[in-house]
Amino acid sequence: MKQAFLSAVIALLTLISCNNESAATASVESMKTPQMEKFDKAFKSLGDPENRPTEEEKKRNTSELSDRRKALLVPASKELILSTGVTEAELTRKTGNDMSQIIVWATEIYIQKSDEIRKNIKL
Repeated sequence: MKQAFLSAVIALLTLISCNNESAATASVESMKTPQMEKFDKAFKSLGDPENRPTEEEKKRNTSELSDRRKALLVPASKELILSTGVTEAELTRKTGNDMSQIIVWATEIYIQKSDEIRKNIKL
């Protein structure tokens, strides 16, 4: 699970940081749903000074986000998942309210929707 979570986070951060074609990126940005924008902002907020890893979190020497930092992503993650038509009950059943699983699922949705937007732009 940690491996999948880490991979999803790295994939998302790569998508966010890659800015090869500014015109195409601007188009992708303008086509994002409000839920995608909130999810994107939540991930970017991890870089804010108050949300960076604490010294204690750094000492754990793990690549997984702390529960404190995961909690920053969960509301936007849930909103993104629910925007796809998934019910609250289904979300709970599939994830068991595990923060990592919720974030991984939302990241997968975010990447899928971003890919769809890019394909539509190319057409």
